[in-house]
Amino acid sequence: MGRRSVHTADELRELILQASTELIESHGLAGLSAREIARRIDYSPGTLYNVFENLDDLVLTIEGRLLDRLSAALADVAATSADPRERVLRLASAYLKFTHGNPKLWNLLFEHHLPPERDVPAWYQQKLEGLLSRVEEALAPLMNAGDPQALKRAARVLWAGVHGITSLSTADKLSIVSTEAAGALVEDLVRTYLAGLEQQKNK
Repeated sequence: MGRRSVHTADELRELILQASTELIESHGLAGLSAREIARRIDYSPGTLYNVFENLDDLVLTIEGRLLDRLSAALADVAATSADPRERVLRLASAYLKFTHGNPKLWNLLFEHHLPPERDVPAWYQQKLEGLLSRVEEALAPLMNAGDPQALKRAARVLWAGVHGITSLSTADKLSIVSTEAAGALVEDLVRTYLAGLEQQKNK
């Protein structure tokens, strides 16, 4: 237990987050436990609960960091093209690439469920909304102005479809529904959806 005096509170927090992230990357959410995290950082399991309220709090923090990484990746991509169609395609491609590079961590976002009595924190919801706002910004030139609700809905419909393909792909289940590569399916989905939006705009 001598290491307790070696690390500051912030350093200990980072140790816990790093060990937890490595466990998830290796074994998924099922491999995460306070006992195993404590063993890896050479502290008692109770130490975790001096830093995080519970394992849900710890997992949400890891998810938040993952969403920040994705947001940064999408921001870089969004700035590379002035054409809205190309921008949406690049965003979708970057999303697919990101999920393939972090499959177990990404699946954590959808495997982890909070207890029924606990709401998703406001900071977490804000991160999700920030990601979707990038899609909205790219879609806006392709839609009729003055209908923000339609824009929000379109961004969520499109991204739900893209996510469905990426989820099947990262779970190695895509071959059940198609022999096409995930990237080709994502591009087909995006182009078809954008064509429909442009038709509606030109009516």
